[in-house]
Amino acid sequence: MDKTRLKSLQAVVFDMDGLMFDSERYIQTAWNQAGTMLGYGTLGDHIEKTLGFNGTKRREFFLDLCGQDFPYDEFLELYRSLYFDRVRKEGIPAKEGLHETLEVLKKLGIRMGVATSSSRENTLKNLEREQISGYFQTVITGDMIQHGKPEPDIYLEACRKLGAEPQDAIALEDAINGIKAAARAGMMPVMIPDLIKDTTEVDDILFGRYDSLAEFAREIEECLGSSRAEKEK
Repeated sequence: MDKTRLKSLQAVVFDMDGLMFDSERYIQTAWNQAGTMLGYGTLGDHIEKTLGFNGTKRREFFLDLCGQDFPYDEFLELYRSLYFDRVRKEGIPAKEGLHETLEVLKKLGIRMGVATSSSRENTLKNLEREQISGYFQTVITGDMIQHGKPEPDIYLEACRKLGAEPQDAIALEDAINGIKAAARAGMMPVMIPDLIKDTTEVDDILFGRYDSLAEFAREIEECLGSSRAEKEK
C-alpha cells in the first residue's frame, strides 16, 4: 500500500457479500440445493465465476452454462427462498474486523459507501440487521445500475454520491470482478479474499491485499491516525 497516496484518502467503498458478511458460502449451498432439486445437479462451484455480477449478467451466465431452456427464474426464486430461510434461522455472520473498520474510518472522518451487486432490499436488510446502516452515506446496489461489475459503473456512482474523486477513494473487495471494476473506475482497489484465494489475475492492479478487514483497519489507523492528529493541532 502506497502510504503517501493515502494522505489524500476521501472515501472508502465496501462491497457486501463475502467482504462485510460471510454470506457467499450460504449462497453457494443454496445454489447446490436448488440446482439438485431442479435436476441440474450441484451448481454452487460456479459462484466464483459470477462474483460481482448483477442479475442480468448472472442470468446470462446460467443460460450459457445450462442451456437456454434453463428455468432461471424458478432457480432464482428457489435458491433465494432456501437462502433467506437459513438467514432467518441462523443470521449471517459479519466478517472479522467489520465493526472495527467502520469505527476507525468514522473516527478519521472518512466517508463510507456500499457498492454491491446484490439487490437493494437484501442489502438494506443486512445493514439494518447488523445495525451498521448509519455508517454509510450512500448505498448503491446492482439493480440501480445498467452494467454490473467488472464494469466500473457502480463504483463511479458510489464516488459521485459520496462527493469523492475516484483516485482518492479505496474500494474494498473480495472478488476478481469487483477489483477490476474498481480499477477501471480509477480507484484504489484493496483485496480481502474470501472464496477466491488465487488473486494472480489482478495482483498487478491491487493497491493492497489483506487477510481480513481487521488487518486493513489497523494499517489505515496506523498510516492516517498520526498524520490527521498532527493536522488538528
